Amino acid sequence: MLVYKFGGASIERPERMEALLPILSKASAPLVVVVSAMGKTTNALEAIVFAALNGQKADAHEKALALEASHRAYAETVLSPAAFQKAWQQMAETFTELQWAIDGCGERNPDYHYDQIVCTGELLSTRIFAAFLSDRGLAAQWADARDLIRTDDQFREAKVDLDYSFVQIRKTAEPLLQAGTILLTQGFIGATPDNASTTLGREGSDYSAALLAAALDAQSLTIWKDVDGLQNADPRLFDHTVKIEAITYAEVIEMAYYGAQVIHPKTIQPLQNKGIPLHVRCFLKPEASGTVIDQEASSLFYPPLIILKRNQVLLQVTTLDFSFITEENLSKLYRIFSELRLKINLLQNAAISFVACIDNDPEKLQHLIEVLRPHYRLLRNEEVTLLTVRHYTPEVVSTLTHNRHILLEQKTRHTLQCVYK
Repeated sequence: MLVYKFGGASIERPERMEALLPILSKASAPLVVVVSAMGKTTNALEAIVFAALNGQKADAHEKALALEASHRAYAETVLSPAAFQKAWQQMAETFTELQWAIDGCGERNPDYHYDQIVCTGELLSTRIFAAFLSDRGLAAQWADARDLIRTDDQFREAKVDLDYSFVQIRKTAEPLLQAGTILLTQGFIGATPDNASTTLGREGSDYSAALLAAALDAQSLTIWKDVDGLQNADPRLFDHTVKIEAITYAEVIEMAYYGAQVIHPKTIQPLQNKGIPLHVRCFLKPEASGTVIDQEASSLFYPPLIILKRNQVLLQVTTLDFSFITEENLSKLYRIFSELRLKINLLQNAAISFVACIDNDPEKLQHLIEVLRPHYRLLRNEEVTLLTVRHYTPEVVSTLTHNRHILLEQKTRHTLQCVYK
């Protein structure tokens, strides 16, 4: 059994959905297919949420109608008239629920309303995709991920109840797979025990696919992207990047930890625990080999892996009473950062000071300053860049930092990090 995950770019336009049919038709084993929202749908739904929460509900409803029209046009393009009529009845119910969710905005906390609205994107895209596959002669069954993935109520970053979810996944998937039917479901979303929709946070669709693969002991998970595997750096930022043919789970987790937009660590964990290889392949070039992520890579040699995080803040925190930054002080500071959901990307502490490089989130940063100011003196450098190089060489570092003003640098045997202006 195989698990395929398709992101929003792979179904952004009707012709792209059409191009996925050969990939699915040629699968060598029963399939579970996990699909994201189409194209920029999540951005459009976020705009609806923010309008509704700001009291602009008429505008939110208009945006929802525009989204409805675009999805209707898409479905009419890829489906036969009979298939469209059947699918549209189901999609119309989802749009009615979206309008209700807009009306209810403001009754509970914003993160709750965000999840009830944003989950719509995946429900719609999979309705179209499931109807499309059936219309083209592939046996496919749509399943609501909210019936498969049980979570807590930490909206926008929900934690999964693995035991319950694995039972539900097996109960739903195994009869379909044994009958040769493709199980098609959504990434990114789940539900609480009282059936409130939740989202799983960053790279939640990849994580959903990994959970399904682990629950079903899949042969492999393939994430289909618009790039031919993982690169040693972001090709949008660097010229002459190098494709990585094979890489270990551990190395990918290190890259993600340092900020690379690759595979999130939470996606890797259930795969590593079950020894399931992860393939990253290009839906535009399905014949290409892509990258394989597994327990062991075929080669232990890696090129320098370069990660750049821009729009950072370097914050120096110094005790007002000259007390040492001891383990107790560090523990308090870590707790404050954790409570505000501020990830520390680079840390260094001295006798009476603590320096942290963090993402520039103005609202969270202001809250942090308000909490710390009574007990600490605060200095900060804004609009700085954090560079991380795994498997660095002096030549690569020299090139990347040429004419830069280095504010902070740290080195270990395999990793160099520096903050510069």
